[in-house]
Amino acid sequence: MLLLPNRFLFRLSFPCRYIKSLPAQKGDRLLNLPESCRISDFSAMDEKNSFADVRLAWNEFGLAFQVAVRGKDQEPQCSAARPQTSDGVKLWIDTRDARSSHRGSRYCHQFHFLPAGGGPDAEEPVFAQSKINRALQDAPFCRPSDVLLRAERTGRGYAIKAFLPAAVLHGFDPEQNRRLGFYYAVHDGELGDQVLTVGAEFPYAEDPSLWSVLELVK
Repeated sequence: MLLLPNRFLFRLSFPCRYIKSLPAQKGDRLLNLPESCRISDFSAMDEKNSFADVRLAWNEFGLAFQVAVRGKDQEPQCSAARPQTSDGVKLWIDTRDARSSHRGSRYCHQFHFLPAGGGPDAEEPVFAQSKINRALQDAPFCRPSDVLLRAERTGRGYAIKAFLPAAVLHGFDPEQNRRLGFYYAVHDGELGDQVLTVGAEFPYAEDPSLWSVLELVK
């Protein structure tokens, strides 16, 4: 039995591609990131199954985030009042990539994206921001309306597409810093959890030193 997951033994850096035409200016498409923007999670190294396709891209206006969950037989269970425990995606971004600290700073953000749970019929997608436990300082909170968000049901799953404007990411400055701290976790009550590297046996939700690097390449 391994004491440490194999992915813990590597310090991973992922390229984040530059796409000028983000977000889409017309219609409901918002974004459609290509295969070159996919973030590999190396789940097979620890004999885990991947059920979510995660992609990111950037430009001077902010970060684009796209997730497709597949293989479901049940509807996602989501509640705007309980984003922490709902089916959906959590994204952590540190705009200064200060991974030497075990506690969050004002540059560390925790975001939640749910495919449903909002609106009068609980069928609209939900974006929420929450504080990072034990953080030395909290990142400024944005207004949910500042984030562009779309979600759609697919044959056996769902897709979430979001654009995080630069104003939402405190400290985001690609001209001065092209390396971001980065982590994600996809939670699904039916399929389980898919994480970027280490799982719940490590406090990745509050410890930026466990996050990986997102390289903004152009």
